[in-house]
Amino acid sequence: MTDLRQTFQDADQGHVFRFWNDLSPASQSKLMDQAGQVDLELVGLHRSLLAPGETNVEAPQFHPPELFPAQPEGEQIPHAAKAHARGVQLLDDGKVGFVLVAGGQGSRLGFDGPKGMYPVGPVTDASLFAWHAARLKAAAIRHGSKVHWYVMTSASNDGATREYFAEQGHFGLPEDQVHFFCQAMVPALDLQGRILLAAKDEIFLAPNGHGGTLHALAQSGLLRHAQDQGIETLSYFQVDNPLARPACPLFLGLHSLAGAGMSSKVVAKTDPNEKVGVLGTANGQLGCIEYSDLPAESRDARDADGDLVFRAGNIAVHALQTEFVDQLTRDGLDLPWHLARKDMQVIGDSGTLESTAGVKFETFIFDALAKSPASVTLEVERRLEFSPVKNAQGSDSPASCRLHMTELFAGWLQATGLPEAQRDTQGLVLLEVDPCFAEDEVEFQKRLPAQAAKQPKGTLYK
Repeated sequence: MTDLRQTFQDADQGHVFRFWNDLSPASQSKLMDQAGQVDLELVGLHRSLLAPGETNVEAPQFHPPELFPAQPEGEQIPHAAKAHARGVQLLDDGKVGFVLVAGGQGSRLGFDGPKGMYPVGPVTDASLFAWHAARLKAAAIRHGSKVHWYVMTSASNDGATREYFAEQGHFGLPEDQVHFFCQAMVPALDLQGRILLAAKDEIFLAPNGHGGTLHALAQSGLLRHAQDQGIETLSYFQVDNPLARPACPLFLGLHSLAGAGMSSKVVAKTDPNEKVGVLGTANGQLGCIEYSDLPAESRDARDADGDLVFRAGNIAVHALQTEFVDQLTRDGLDLPWHLARKDMQVIGDSGTLESTAGVKFETFIFDALAKSPASVTLEVERRLEFSPVKNAQGSDSPASCRLHMTELFAGWLQATGLPEAQRDTQGLVLLEVDPCFAEDEVEFQKRLPAQAAKQPKGTLYK
């Protein structure tokens, strides 16, 4: 105990223990355990990032990425066919693992629990977790191979997530093929570089960003597990987007044929003012360009077809080689840290809660694109693959997501010539298609004849 407190004192962080004498033995033990896990070398690095930077740095030169289009043309058509075949072979051979980022809580949705437990199924109320599980179960059926699913949780939802999966029987997937690992947390600092306290016996910790997924995967031993299973490619996606297609043969095949370390899916921005990051190069390095960093003339620029030049909207769907992830994490996470300045409720020197300007530190997974020897940027249709659940109301909400899902399924049904499913009083099509029944319109039309009968209100194709 004395040695640890002295170590903090030497690092100019001795104030963490300033309420020591007010604490019960149990609270003292709690604080000691937490302090013992703090990487003070990393805290020192973060502290140095708060120093004023250079003010005469030249503005970067931005360029859009080379896109493989959603609708291939000319020579792209045979290449897409070859890529699709390669992707199918990778999935058939069990060389693809699936990484789901699910560390968030549903508090912004007014939901008490992990966000992945939030119900989005238009007919079944199936949760986000259930939707992703159905897609992976469908992949296992279609390709006749094992599906290893690596689910990243956080300290706040790890226990609840594991319990939920157990209650749901791991959604029909073999228990030994569903693996959980927890995202690391790092201390938040005030603007002078001092560690903040959430309580007298608790350091204020924050998640280390989605880039931390890679480090946590390696630290947990699951990266090695994936490699031992013969997995060469990791399909990365986030829990809030039920339209994500992690077992996409075309994307996986394009990534493989390019010899890429990391690749990305994007959707086309149609409105230059849509506040979403776009993929592009900054001074020749591929990455995600924040909406606010693009000059207005670049943000508004359009090509000869009238499409935005910088339109490659980031949807946080990636493919990464396990060897590439190993290289990035072998000696600690080789990604830059980013600062997020926020007002936080912390314990002040008086021992009471107060609002303080502070800094959280995050890593971003898309920064790894700059380190990839090659990369593919595949443009996909938004209506098919992207409708996230982020806000309680309005755009990117549960209501908008259900609407997009049902309109998509209704389009499949309409293309068959059968009567449209009924709508509820809000105009929502009461239709849901289990991914194990069909993953796309082509498969839906092939499977439907066996069920081509008038469907009741609240239709579920399963």
